[in-house]
Amino acid sequence: MSKFIGAHVSAAGGVEMAPLHAHEIGANAFALFTKNQRQWVSKPLAPEGIAAFKANCAQYGLDARYILPHDSYLINLGHPEEEGLAKSRVAFLDEMRRCEQLGLQLLNFHPGSHLNKISLEACLERVAESINEALAQTSGVTAVIENTAGQGSNVGNEFWQLRYIIDRVHDASRVGVCLDTCHTYSAGYDIVGAYDRVFDEFDSVVGFGYLRGVHLNETKKVLGSRVDRHDSLGQGLLGLDFFRRFMRDKRFDNLPIILETPDETRWAEEIRLLRSFEA
Repeated sequence: MSKFIGAHVSAAGGVEMAPLHAHEIGANAFALFTKNQRQWVSKPLAPEGIAAFKANCAQYGLDARYILPHDSYLINLGHPEEEGLAKSRVAFLDEMRRCEQLGLQLLNFHPGSHLNKISLEACLERVAESINEALAQTSGVTAVIENTAGQGSNVGNEFWQLRYIIDRVHDASRVGVCLDTCHTYSAGYDIVGAYDRVFDEFDSVVGFGYLRGVHLNETKKVLGSRVDRHDSLGQGLLGLDFFRRFMRDKRFDNLPIILETPDETRWAEEIRLLRSFEA
């Protein structure tokens, strides 16, 4: 198997539970929150929890290269106000350090929002500065910027914006991108009708060399809607032919491919469906 597929599984009861939940759905990749994603501060990871997480990953053959933790939704690394920016940077550094402790190599995050208070470029520059600060205080963990649908004042919905951030990160070896298929379509990139053109554009603007993961999601909303609404595979506007084509595209081999589809009771079924497309 050249595709590593999983879902964003629950870490309720401790991070060590996430590998078990991934195994239960037949995944060989997974995503998780290493802390409560709706709180600024969480208690530190316990040494026994860290050890159990690593042991469970080893037991079920889950390689750190295919685990894509997600940071808190509260964090805004491009925040226009100093207080909000400082708070976000402290929280992001904590997330990076948690990944270090767990032996993980990636941290996925939404780039941020300008809140209509600073320019788009100024916001992107703040995101890059925030990444630089976190990388300078950690090692071994890559900051993975997720493209957005462009809802509200969110940045990162156009490929050039991802590249703008990357170009301002001092250590290019520790920055990358996660493409969300729902976000990409909602942002106006027609991955259904112009599959090759869109991914060729991504390669020319950002580069597949920076791709570190994929969120493989169906969408409820039309092309260019800039609204982020995920759907289950086969029920949205992308259609199964898109997912079939994606699964046979070698450019997406050897990356964590993570389902964030809304019905977690269908994850095992969706993973089996995607695997059937690989042949």
